[in-house]
Formats: sequence, C-alpha cells, structure tokens
Amino acid sequence: MQNIPALETAVARLVTELEYDSIPPEALDGARRLMQDQLAVQIGCAALPWSRAVQELARAAHAPGRAHTTGSGDAMGPADAAFVNATLGHGFEYDDAHRASSSHPGSCVVSAALAIGEELGSSLREVITGIVAGYEVYTRIGVLAAPELLERGFHPHGLLSAFGAAAVTAKMRGFDLERTVHALAIALSHCSGTTEYTSSGGSVKRLHSGIGTRNGIRAAELAAAGITGPTTFLTGGKGFFRTYAGRDAGETAVAAFAPDVPFEITRVWIKPYCCCGINHAYIDGARQLSARAGEIDGIRLGIQTGGDVIIGTRNANAYAPRTIEHLQYSLPFQFALSILGLGNGFRTHHDYMQGRLDLGGGSAVAALARQVKIEVDPELDTGYPGKWVADITVDYRDGTSESIFVDSPLGTAENPMPPADLDAKFRELTSTALGPDRGEKLLRAIKSTDPATTATEFAALLRIP
Repeated sequence: MQNIPALETAVARLVTELEYDSIPPEALDGARRLMQDQLAVQIGCAALPWSRAVQELARAAHAPGRAHTTGSGDAMGPADAAFVNATLGHGFEYDDAHRASSSHPGSCVVSAALAIGEELGSSLREVITGIVAGYEVYTRIGVLAAPELLERGFHPHGLLSAFGAAAVTAKMRGFDLERTVHALAIALSHCSGTTEYTSSGGSVKRLHSGIGTRNGIRAAELAAAGITGPTTFLTGGKGFFRTYAGRDAGETAVAAFAPDVPFEITRVWIKPYCCCGINHAYIDGARQLSARAGEIDGIRLGIQTGGDVIIGTRNANAYAPRTIEHLQYSLPFQFALSILGLGNGFRTHHDYMQGRLDLGGGSAVAALARQVKIEVDPELDTGYPGKWVADITVDYRDGTSESIFVDSPLGTAENPMPPADLDAKFRELTSTALGPDRGEKLLRAIKSTDPATTATEFAALLRIP
C-alpha cells in the first residue's frame, strides 16, 4: 500500500487501537447519556410525518438483515435500519449537539453501532466501543473544519456523519489500519448537504443524518469488498479540508488524534429546547427577561458570523416563518417564544405543526419578534471560538436598558442538564409511545448498560407496542 499521510494514519489508528478497557469512565458516562437522549428522541419522533415516510420507504425497499428499526421493529440490513433510526433521531431539532463542530453526532453513531451490533450479534461492550470510536472521529474532524463548514453553507452533520458511521463500522467489523483508511476515504465521496433548508425549508434536512449514516456504513462495506479510496482523503489538494473548509487542516491536526487527547464524548450537549442549538443561549437569556416582557421597546442581539448564517439575517424566513423548519431556525421567534413564556420544547413545536399555536403576523410572538434587531459581531467570533454565545441588550419604554451575556447555555458540558431533567426529557419523549412501564425498563437498561447484554436484546426494548 502507498504511504498514508500522518493525519489519515492518526485518524485510522484512533479507530483500530481503541479498546473498551482504555475508555475513561467519564467517556463511558458520556456514551451512556448520549444513548439515553438519542434513543428517547428516536422513540418520541417516530410518528412525525417525515419519520413515517422514511419508515414506509425503507419497508418497501430494504435489504434483508438482522437489524431493527426503532419503533416499528422492522428487520432489515444495518445500513437501511441505521438510515431510518438516524433520521428519527435527528427528526425534530431535539437531539444532542457538539458545540465545537456545530453538529449532531449522536443520531449517527448510536444508530450505526446498534444496527451493526444487531447484525453481528455484538455485545453492548462492543456497541459502546463503536459509538466512542465513531464519535471521536466525527467530532475531531469536525472541530478541525470549524467554523468554515457552517459559514460556507454546508451542514456539518450531513458531511461528518459519513465519517462517523464508517468509523463505527470499521471498528465493530475489526478492520485493520489499511482497510479503515479506505473506509474513511470512501466516506469522503458521500459527504454532502447544505443548510439552505434554514431559509426555504424542506423536510429533507431531517434525513441528512440518515443519509450520511447509511452512506458511511456503505463506505465501510465497499472497503470490505476491496474497493479503495484516496488515501489523502483529508489532506490532499482536493481532499476534505481544502474542498469543504477552503483551507488545510492546520498544524495541530495530527495531535488532535493522539491517544492522550481528552475524549470529545465527555462534552455531549443535551438539548433542553427543540430548536437549533445556536438559539439556546438566547433562549436562556430571554427567560430572564420574561417578567418585563410587556415593557420592551427594542431588542438587540449580537451574533457570531456562523450563527447569523443559520438563525439570523442570512435566514430568509427568520422574521416570517411559515413552516416548522423556518420556526426551529428563527432566532427572533425563538427569542420571543421564550420571553412570552410559551416555551421552546417538543410540545410547543408540535402544537405549531398541528395548527394549535398561532404565530402569524398578528400574533403577540410575531409582534415581539419584529422588535428584535440582529447584528453580527466579529469580536464574538474571535473571543468565543467553539462556542455559541448570546449577547443581549433590551431597551425598555421607561428609558432603562438591560444587558445579558450567556456563553454556556443549559445542557452544554459547561452547564450540564441535571440528571433529573435528563430523565424527565426521556419520559416526555417515551411515555406515550412505550407506556410508562416499558419506558422505565428501557431507562434502567440504558443506565446500567451491562456490557454483556447483546445488541439484539437491548434493541428489542426500543420497539413500540
């Protein structure tokens, strides 16, 4: 085999050399919290219209196999099952996030690992190892490519999930270094997806996770069949970084994959609000202003460049959302919902979809949203790299002003969601579909994560009666 560059070698070694016993306790805890949140979202979002459409499509055209879809329990090949489950898990802007890479690794790596695990008859020990391997490859590549991916209009999750799922599959199938390199290299050919949905909508955004996850598994399957990829898939002149980020990976890239680097999975961001994570710091700030909502004369929101692309002035429908995608990516409306005490969670957005929440031009929310002025502040880019922060100034009719700055919103590693709140979110999403008894049984199984339990035994708990 031709020489493999240092960065590509380091990435592949992270996958091939990772062992369950070498994963630190805090990383194992991160994997457990990730599974708890992601699987609850899959169950809670299984009945959404695009989720049902994807399940019907997969049911009609799937390859045979031993993996199962969450909710319906249809048996199919691992790539097809992971396609469905990752779509469910990314289906309503309520899944985990990773701040520094501006992405959502959980729906990819959890879905891929469980599907591969069922197909192979793996134990949860092997599933968790696959989750960690995929999460670390996905996020560490993503951190190196930030913030340019988002600022250039790419959907980081749509791109990174192919690498994450390929890494999961390579680890769980026991690929050697050379075959792992080719799996990841072939994954490059599957990287796609932009954030145009934030402006003009489109439920295909919900499928970006499923598309990338399926394609990452397929990339590894192609490598197993003997197909090869460009070994300079990250560092080449037409490789990932120069093509998508518009620059090279940087001088510290190889060191980012060293075995003694802290695990990114310890920094899982569990979302308390059912909308784009860039909104979350502003929502936290808005909740502090609700007592004086009726006195507001004007609102200025300082925003980072990448955030403005997604939820701010470069979002064509930020001030006039007409679809659920518009609403979940509208900073003015999410801010107004929070100040007015209407909530930013699963139920609020589901009510909007069902026509039970009026957010039209004559609503109080729309009126308050029109008072919001969004201003890009480059100093926030340089001062808070790898974070999404909120710089809020409110003017009141009595001539006074109030300023709030939030740099670590609720749910982030710096301001983690309390365990009781994480459990409450789990029950909110699972109790209706599973019933309280089955939901509690699943929650206990996740919390214990007995390494000897098989993926098949565990996945059976995810089926909706």
